[in-house]
Amino acid sequence: MASNCSFEAVDHLMVYLELAVYVPIFVCGFILNAMALVVFCLLLRKWTESTIYMSSLALMDLLLLFLLPFKMHATSNPWPAHLQPLCSVLESLYFVGIYGSIYTILSIAVDRWLAICHPFKAKQLRSPRAALAACVGVWVVVLAAIFPTSYHFRELGETDFHCFHRFSDKGWNPLVISCLLVFGFLAPALVLVSCSAQIIWTLQQSGQHSPQSRACVKIIYSSLSAFLLPFTSSHLAILLQFLVHQGVIQDCGAQRSISFFIQMSMCVSNVTCCLDALCYYFIAHEVRSSKKTLKLSVFRQRRTTCSTSEV
Repeated sequence: MASNCSFEAVDHLMVYLELAVYVPIFVCGFILNAMALVVFCLLLRKWTESTIYMSSLALMDLLLLFLLPFKMHATSNPWPAHLQPLCSVLESLYFVGIYGSIYTILSIAVDRWLAICHPFKAKQLRSPRAALAACVGVWVVVLAAIFPTSYHFRELGETDFHCFHRFSDKGWNPLVISCLLVFGFLAPALVLVSCSAQIIWTLQQSGQHSPQSRACVKIIYSSLSAFLLPFTSSHLAILLQFLVHQGVIQDCGAQRSISFFIQMSMCVSNVTCCLDALCYYFIAHEVRSSKKTLKLSVFRQRRTTCSTSEV
């Protein structure tokens, strides 16, 4: 990056913009995700594949929300050098929340694809235990991948610094950024879009127009929205900032624009904590609809049996 290019105006503007975005996200996201955990853990009682995945996603969102006050404080207040280890832990947890959410949403899509497009295989592969194993696997893999990497984002012995901002050149290593873009976004996005398209096509071909089918389609669209809308812009911004650090983009005005773009897109990407609530609503609605349909079918079966016995 150009040493004579000042970003003070961008950083000053982001102090106010982050407050305007983060405060509503923190309040709404915390309430919605806490309510979701209460519903899934206490009210629905029965653990299904869907409720397990959504509970794990709610925990990921709550982890991300827990870190937002630290991120808001660090934007306008430099941290002393002795807090660098704490900053590295917080930054690592922040990325765990982001990419854990991505892979949990991906797991939900694959689970839906398996259940709808391959129902016979699903009987063998899908179960609450398998869903729990998948969620635990996501947590373990994301933690193992991010913590060792994020500790290189800052130089040792750094003076007063802004946590969550201004990573060292090691953090913009081509191998790190390539893996982040490919395995953190592009690969999950391709799998998610492919699974979603196949599910919608299968439902349309089957000619089913039941409430469960419509709810499933809504879940698919809400999951796609919660993934593609915020994460596409944030990872495009990461790519552009990487090109700045590699010296490909040297114009000072362009660098300022990219600095604003990456900070704003990463800020807005946290809205997934609220968008995921759409998935929670549809999951709960689907479960309730399934129960009502089951009760109605049992009632009709009993009524038919009684009528037959009378004849």
